[in-house]
Amino acid sequence: MKAFFLTMAIAMVPILELRGAIPYGISQGLPYGEAFLAALIGNIIPVPVIILGIRGIFDWMRKRFPQVGTLLDRIEARGHEKAGLVRRYKYLGLFLLVAIPLPGTGAWTGSLVAALLNLRVKYAGPVILLGVAAAGGLMVLISHGFVSLF
Repeated sequence: MKAFFLTMAIAMVPILELRGAIPYGISQGLPYGEAFLAALIGNIIPVPVIILGIRGIFDWMRKRFPQVGTLLDRIEARGHEKAGLVRRYKYLGLFLLVAIPLPGTGAWTGSLVAALLNLRVKYAGPVILLGVAAAGGLMVLISHGFVSLF
């Protein structure tokens, strides 16, 4: 049970997300399905918070801690760079942005892009969930292939 919740927690961390959580869960003895489920749940929890609140959080941080303004500007710029795919292909682009398990992609980036483009949670949330599930499936396959080498 501890490994399940730690896997969920790792999936909530930006950058690590599923890419770190699924291999961790499997390495801790979780069956593939449980590692996938824990990572999926953990990775999707921050999505509505990010879509609905990230702009307000950034504004609050800029006012309260002016020294982080440059960092927040870089994060927003990165989000706008990634938004090109979503602008071009709409929700299919958002799905692809989240589903490809590479650094700089995933639920956090997809949610940030959705927030910057003013996409509603009602529409972006399910697309991000499907992208997370696809990325999780890929990570399970990659992890299984890696584990089977040993």
